[in-house]
Amino acid sequence: MATNTSQEFDSVIAVCKSLFLKKTKDYGTAWRILRLSSITDQLFIKAQRIRTLEEKKVSKVGEGIIPEYIGIINYCVIAMMQSEMTADDPNELELAKVEALFDQKVKETKDLMLAKNHDYGEAWRDMRVSSLTDLILMKVFRVKQIEDNLGETVASEGVVANYQDMLNYAVFALIRMDVK
Repeated sequence: MATNTSQEFDSVIAVCKSLFLKKTKDYGTAWRILRLSSITDQLFIKAQRIRTLEEKKVSKVGEGIIPEYIGIINYCVIAMMQSEMTADDPNELELAKVEALFDQKVKETKDLMLAKNHDYGEAWRDMRVSSLTDLILMKVFRVKQIEDNLGETVASEGVVANYQDMLNYAVFALIRMDVK
């Protein structure tokens, strides 16, 4: 079976971006008020909910796993945007600026994914989706620890690299679940 990871990635991101821009039209950039630690906690909530749904196989609020993975992708993009902004940047950003920033962060993350895919031989295609969930949760806990250490690391990547990995794992999960 031939695969085109780049095209599949773009297809999943198109779904996520469409929702992101619609929510930006509805809510503006209210997310600008969030500190990175709050975004990390949102990522935790979404990943933990996915894990719970994977284990219990039942949702009592009607939404399934796919919207949560989409949320993880979009919150990772928000986190990467926020990590480069300061209090001097406006809270309300124009839609065109948000879209350009979204595209920039996704491109940087996709480039990383393509490089890693080359080196790892697309091993994620043989992984269980539940393992991707666990990897996202692990990355969330890593980010929380880095945040608790005030951003200081001794031998590890920083928070942005972890956000990129979480975004890519969520994309892989959605590809595996045939979201287009």
